Amino acid sequence: MTGGDGILPAQALRDLIAAGAIAADPAVTPAQVQPASIDLRLGRRAWRLRASFLAGAGRSVESRLPDFAMHAIDLGPGAVLEKGCVYLVPLLERLALPPGIAATANAKSSTGRLDLLTRTVIDGGTEFDRIPAGYAGPLWCEICPRSFSVLVRPGMRLSQIRLRRGHAALEDAALAALHAETPLVDCAPVIAEGLGFSVDLRPAAGRAGWRAKPHAGLIDLDRIGAYDAADFWEEVPAREGRIILDPGAFYILVSREAVTIPPTHAAEMAPYLAMVGEFRVHYAGFFDPGFGWAPAGGAGSRGVLEVRCHEAPFALEHGQVVGRLVYERMAEVPDLLYGQGIASNYQGQGLKLSKHFRG
Repeated sequence: MTGGDGILPAQALRDLIAAGAIAADPAVTPAQVQPASIDLRLGRRAWRLRASFLAGAGRSVESRLPDFAMHAIDLGPGAVLEKGCVYLVPLLERLALPPGIAATANAKSSTGRLDLLTRTVIDGGTEFDRIPAGYAGPLWCEICPRSFSVLVRPGMRLSQIRLRRGHAALEDAALAALHAETPLVDCAPVIAEGLGFSVDLRPAAGRAGWRAKPHAGLIDLDRIGAYDAADFWEEVPAREGRIILDPGAFYILVSREAVTIPPTHAAEMAPYLAMVGEFRVHYAGFFDPGFGWAPAGGAGSRGVLEVRCHEAPFALEHGQVVGRLVYERMAEVPDLLYGQGIASNYQGQGLKLSKHFRG
């Protein structure tokens, strides 16, 4: 495995798989390897939990199950994970990371757009989704459907893992220099601990976004393009460039900026400052090298925003900064890019629901 500090690209991930540092039964498939991440697969069994938990220092996840598990579920024939409940599923993949290689997990884009909260849990873990350098052990996925009940099966890929060596995140000066070299947004950048992005509430088509219906039906996660959006979502009209977010409601909105991730970098969506309002952008996933990059078919792609309001109604205004992209260096340019030679559902996207909905 070659390269310096940074996010490990697809070719380095394949090397780690070949060396057994990332292992699974059945074996990791080529389709799981993305430009800068690896998709993780659900195992055959799930536990319905009475509460979310972390293993804690010196303790295994399995040893904590008697404290929190209510009953076990066989996912083999397909099982419904009900809205508002918490589940824990062992993943097929396990790690034996080399010293100096750490990892971060996150939900895949389609998972976030369904308001499926997924978090990775590890033995000895004291925080979600963060895996320390040199970790050796199993991986577990906590799943909490928040807007829709879902039908899942073993092998489904709801989350992904990104590996890094050393410090990869760009400081603001380096981010500004990268934008000067390769424009990262199609307007003047807002750079403050990452690249800020704002919400588009004055769309040409008149629809500002979607709001999840509170009593919708079941979504089978294997059914792509199978559902009518109107059965699950309400359109959010654009009125004077403002919408009022209702507490507890889940919205799909879109960034005003068209974003580019050059092949030399990756990015992760992160929340903006908590002081800007009582809402949160649900940061669903990673932005791979090549997202929105013109030679990979992007020419700038909008960022889809998964927004949930807390505590009190909040007025969201057109152009308001709601989140940020943290750019990270790649250890090497990957040998495949998002939107180029792989199935990339959201290249060149605008306001777009998950791949399960028609249109």
